[in-house]
Amino acid sequence: MTALVIAASLLVGVSLGILGGGGSILTVPILVYLAGQDTKEAIATSLFVVGVTSLAALVPHARARRVRWRTGLLFGAFSMVGAYGGGRIAEYVPGTALLVAFALMMLATAVAMLRKPRRGGEPKIRHRDLPLKHIAVEGLVVGAVTGLVGSGGGFLVVPALAILGGLPMGIAVGTSLLVIAMKSFAGLAGHLSGVQIDWGLALMVTAAAVAGSVIGARFAGRIPQDALRKAFGWFVVVMGVFVLAQQLDTGLWAHPATWGVLGAAVLAATAARLRTKSSG
Repeated sequence: MTALVIAASLLVGVSLGILGGGGSILTVPILVYLAGQDTKEAIATSLFVVGVTSLAALVPHARARRVRWRTGLLFGAFSMVGAYGGGRIAEYVPGTALLVAFALMMLATAVAMLRKPRRGGEPKIRHRDLPLKHIAVEGLVVGAVTGLVGSGGGFLVVPALAILGGLPMGIAVGTSLLVIAMKSFAGLAGHLSGVQIDWGLALMVTAAAVAGSVIGARFAGRIPQDALRKAFGWFVVVMGVFVLAQQLDTGLWAHPATWGVLGAAVLAATAARLRTKSSG
């Protein structure tokens, strides 16, 4: 089991190094279902793992000048405030509710990853910094989500930096690692008041994830991003459904309303997909 945890942790690092996100989405299920931790301990531990791993992955991106420091530090500062608050609130939320919220965040993230990007290439770099009010709102929201459920980091930060900040994807990925590290440590601080961490396990997982992040950062830009994003997106769908199925009562899955909602969601996703193809 230890070997499986280490192998999965390597994947966490590779994801962060290549995509600038996905660390916590993988780390929490690894700690819950492979390492046997309870939900709140897994979320707190994942914040430590992802924070350290993001710093390690940040180094090669910084050397390649793929980090916008001023935007990242400002975004990260507001995210830290939201993450600390989310971490403190998580102490009063049942573990099952946190895992359900986490699974829903995974599915929302997967939908965002599987959406076909608009044509026209990467957004052009604007000759002005991201407005402070946008940084504040986006940072607080993303940070709160991260602190509360230990997820929603990179795959919310990267689009925000790319779309609102006008950064090319490569620079948005590098800059997101700075933001992720800052808010992960702030979220961890919020959790530590009510959670005890197994530091031996945390350091073992972190070491494997850091090794993976170095590998991932070296391959960043060499792997077709569209194919990689789709493959990872479907993997996240499977993981999200698995976590959700583990937490929800069996009777709920047998209720007609549940399948009605799921059917409506599938139809909506299919319709959106068809509209995207027709407009493309």
